[in-house]
Amino acid sequence: MEIILQLVAFLLLVLGTLLSIIGVIGFIRLPDVYTRLHATGKVSVFGLVFLLLAADILTPLATWKALLLIFFVLAASPAVSHAISSAAYRVGIPLVGKRDDLKGKMERGKEKE
Repeated sequence: MEIILQLVAFLLLVLGTLLSIIGVIGFIRLPDVYTRLHATGKVSVFGLVFLLLAADILTPLATWKALLLIFFVLAASPAVSHAISSAAYRVGIPLVGKRDDLKGKMERGKEKE
């Protein structure tokens, strides 16, 4: 049984590392802050979750800590990505080659203030 758990942990380590590498490559290669946030916010978070699961399998004494970290990462990641992209949009960082659906709404919101 221990061999199977070590094999599962090894597969989770490899998968988590690959997802984290894909997130870093996306962060480097993608053109603007919004698409970079998509790469880091989605792929890297699940890479971290798989790495934490592998660590939990290899060191079962930290099960509650790993599960708590996974919960907080999954709960906070969408909010953090949204806050960063909203701040980038409000500052005026342009979208590269994308349709801007918020342009008219943001200008109307500023007129009301």
